[in-house]
Amino acid sequence: MPQQRRAQLTRRAIVVAAAEEFDRAGYDAVPLSAILRRSGVTKGAFYFHFSSKEELALALVRLQAERWPRLQRAWLRRELDPLSIAVGMLNDAARLIEQDVVIRAGTQLARHRIAEDEESHELAWEPLLQDLLRRSAVSGLLRPGVDPMAVARVAYTAVVGASVVGCSEMGPGAAARMEEVWRVTLRGVASPEWLSNRRSR
Repeated sequence: MPQQRRAQLTRRAIVVAAAEEFDRAGYDAVPLSAILRRSGVTKGAFYFHFSSKEELALALVRLQAERWPRLQRAWLRRELDPLSIAVGMLNDAARLIEQDVVIRAGTQLARHRIAEDEESHELAWEPLLQDLLRRSAVSGLLRPGVDPMAVARVAYTAVVGASVVGCSEMGPGAAARMEEVWRVTLRGVASPEWLSNRRSR
């Protein structure tokens, strides 16, 4: 195996092991020895890739931050109305957090301010959701009198909550919880026409 490929696999093993350990016990409770044991990597190999546990955590934060723009661009390219894009995009985000431990751990680390100086995924989500919900209101996709900014805030809070509660071992997963949030919320904020079109798809 070429040396570069072997180094990539070693780095990936460290990242995944750290994500699994941080996801299981939290950043502060995980010693470096636990990451080494889970990854099967020596301490020397670890320090070839990362100078510390903190630098490894920052790598996880960067990985999750890099993933969200790709998901967002994929949904924004679809020929859908802005409310459908917001719904589908957050459902996919919850599903990704549930299924990918690296994304899940990186998101948790970012929320707990492990990376104060790193670009936060929250900065990318809030304006995008506000824009989509504002456009939904202008297009008549929301009920009269509904505040699109309030809907955007509720939606973002819901996906954060779904990713935290839904990734525990109890009850429905994050994706199912986010879909449930939308089922309840949309009945009160979406226009009857939009709801009818959604049911007929």
